Amino acid sequence: MWMDGYVCRASGVCRKWKQGVKQALARRKTLSFAGCKMDDDSTARLVRHAYSLKELDISRSRWGCQITDNGLYKISLAKCVSNLTSISLWGMTGITDKGVVQLITSANSLQHLNVGGTFITDESLSAIADSCPRLNSIVLWSCRHVTENGLIVLVSKCRKLESINVWGTRVPLDCFIGLLTISPALKIKP
Repeated sequence: MWMDGYVCRASGVCRKWKQGVKQALARRKTLSFAGCKMDDDSTARLVRHAYSLKELDISRSRWGCQITDNGLYKISLAKCVSNLTSISLWGMTGITDKGVVQLITSANSLQHLNVGGTFITDESLSAIADSCPRLNSIVLWSCRHVTENGLIVLVSKCRKLESINVWGTRVPLDCFIGLLTISPALKIKP
């Protein structure tokens, strides 16, 4: 009998705790999982409850991080994604163009994007160019599958782009001259 009462009280505490966490998440403007060992389901579940979210950082700082394209797809379904102004996917080696395109096409308020250290290609750059008209800065650090053509499309369509980090990409130096011809005020970090 004592155990039944204990279980009943414990479940009430758990429900209240869960409700409190949901309320706290709903008010969050920023959410960072950088350095955390996260998976697709838990990350998407937390983002889904963060209705006021503006900045999302799921950078990979740990080898145990297991976010995949499926996780980005689940995150893309969250109501807050259209209001995100900043997303960092730095170092997320488990994602591809498929997941990035899913997420980015829903994030049309995006101003800052960090996809450095990922394996994205021009397909992602094209989706970013088509979906993110407010993009101010992008980090493509060490994105070795990005080409000159993808960068030209990005800079041509993202007219508010002020800064681009292309260090470690395999684009030729004369590409930067072409980018500056399109957008003379663009700050390029080669």
